[in-house]
Amino acid sequence: MKRSTAIVTAAIVVVFLVSWLLHGQNGHLVDGLLVTCSAFFTLAVLSFLYRDNPVYKFAEHFYVGISAAYWMCMGFWTTIVPNLIPRISRGLSSFFEVQYNDAEYNFLFWIPVVFGLLLMTRLSSKVGWLSRWALAFIVGTTAGFNLVRYLRSDFIEQISATFVPLLVDWKGIGSFVSNFSLSASGQFLTMVGNLVIFLGVISGLVYFFFSKEHTGIFGRVSRFGIWVLMVTFGAAFGYTVMGRISLLVGRISFLFGDWLHLINN
Repeated sequence: MKRSTAIVTAAIVVVFLVSWLLHGQNGHLVDGLLVTCSAFFTLAVLSFLYRDNPVYKFAEHFYVGISAAYWMCMGFWTTIVPNLIPRISRGLSSFFEVQYNDAEYNFLFWIPVVFGLLLMTRLSSKVGWLSRWALAFIVGTTAGFNLVRYLRSDFIEQISATFVPLLVDWKGIGSFVSNFSLSASGQFLTMVGNLVIFLGVISGLVYFFFSKEHTGIFGRVSRFGIWVLMVTFGAAFGYTVMGRISLLVGRISFLFGDWLHLINN
């Protein structure tokens, strides 16, 4: 071990112990340990901003391992135990203390059990090839079931959302002028929004039409479609960044509030 690595490791251990002792006063050792561990892993992840280092790697592997174990347990106790066990075995139902449902017993429920056991063969180098059959079946059925759902949500619904009226509640120019309003739910801004959707969709589709050269009016519409696409991608990226910033603010508030007590949450 290098001398610098040993010094950094010793400093981290000392800070960890001091933080634990300070937050674990008056018999709150468990609470102090949880707060200290949370602060340690937060700083360990943020240390990647400096460069890749062993502390970050440790926090990364620890987080991935804990998450995998947690979701595995959650999947077993919230999916397998309440949904599968009561339908295949009275003895297992009694062991896991769930109500056995004799009326819904079906031998087809043993199929996922077999596929689950086949997936476990992945752990063996000799019979690991058996897991490919179960994995292929799972991927195929999942793709088939989700095809209809995504076709409805990501295709049909989005196309339906573009069929908007350009003249909303139109009763003539006189009624439009007399009831003119700049409110978000008003007639004028609603028509402007629908017009923007209509022009944006048409220009975006024109940009992806490559059977005709993008020159003249067709080219101008195509360039407007590029602007529409860039604004859309920018808004989506900004929304993602905003979500990440909110997570960062939460961790910073924890460090300066719950850990260092420099601010009041």
